[in-house]
Amino acid sequence: MPAYHPFDPNPRTPNRLAPPGTIDSHFHVLGPADKYPPRPQAGYAMPSATWEALRRMHQALGISRGVIVQTTTYGADHQVVLDGLAALGPGYKACANALVFETADDAYLQKLHDAGVRGARFSFRQELGAVLDRKTFDIAVGKMKELGWYMKIQPEQRGILESAHWFEHLDMTILIDHMGRADGALGPSDPNVVQLQRWLERGNFWVMLSLGEKISVAGPPYDDAVPIARALIDAAPQRCIWGSDWPHPVSKKQPPNDADLLELMYRYARSEAELRAILVDNPSTLFGFTQ
Repeated sequence: MPAYHPFDPNPRTPNRLAPPGTIDSHFHVLGPADKYPPRPQAGYAMPSATWEALRRMHQALGISRGVIVQTTTYGADHQVVLDGLAALGPGYKACANALVFETADDAYLQKLHDAGVRGARFSFRQELGAVLDRKTFDIAVGKMKELGWYMKIQPEQRGILESAHWFEHLDMTILIDHMGRADGALGPSDPNVVQLQRWLERGNFWVMLSLGEKISVAGPPYDDAVPIARALIDAAPQRCIWGSDWPHPVSKKQPPNDADLLELMYRYARSEAELRAILVDNPSTLFGFTQ
């Protein structure tokens, strides 16, 4: 497997701490490898990024709540998530990886739900070795509806359009990650952004305002990511949320300090009310947190 850059181990204090009740809606927990070995088919492995390191980062930014997202590295084995939830406490929930539907019985799915899992993330990127076949996908949709889970979509490298036929017709809550993996060079005119705006008009689609640092082609301070985020916020301010994407998997260059990414989120919002909605109120509604 190729080697990727690790997260910045020294998170700085941002220019202002996150608003009280902020929810980091998207991050991962990985390792240590001797306790949580990657599955043999994993498309990538990352340097260790434990819940202890995650908590240090959150404390530096003023964050006390969040959502662990199971990576394709572990696939159907969610022990790293279960352990992380137990250690981090009631301020944290989780999102499963869709590969769990290939092997898990109803008892295991209920175990995940009882621990705080409220959704499942689907990948359509063949290089990650984590794409369900159509029959299993349809079964997964039924199971999620029974559990009341949302569907989380990991965009492909070129965006969300190529995989749209899998999910755009579904009558359930759907969360699109990473601003649809828009192209910073195209800005809001990117067809991925335009399509995402159309979906946001429906009422059951949500969007994660994350990955601005990788969407950007201009580099720090990522000015070209701001109009893309603004276009999505304007489409549905009540269904936008934010996530750090810590520890920034598959980074081909050194990821920014996580305070930089929180400060980028501040630049997306036009008002304190809008910022609070994105960081606190909207994710509280989506994930079932108590305000």
